Amino acid sequence: MIFQNPGGAPELACEQCGCRWFDRMTNTCYECGAEVPAEAVAEFLEALARFNERHPGAEGGQES
Repeated sequence: MIFQNPGGAPELACEQCGCRWFDRMTNTCYECGAEVPAEAVAEFLEALARFNERHPGAEGGQES
C-alpha cells in the first residue's frame, strides 16, 4: 500500500496491517511479519521516482 505523507512524498505501508516499518534484511513487516511483495516495492520505487521528478532536490534532504 502506498500513501503520501504530509509533505507529499510516497511511503510504503504493509498490505496486511498498514505498518510503515520493514525489516530490510528479511523483507518483512516488523508489526505482523508479512512479506513485502516485489510488486509493491517496484510500485513504491516508481512513485518515488515520480515524486523526485516533480520535486527536484527533495531526495537529498536539505539543499545547500
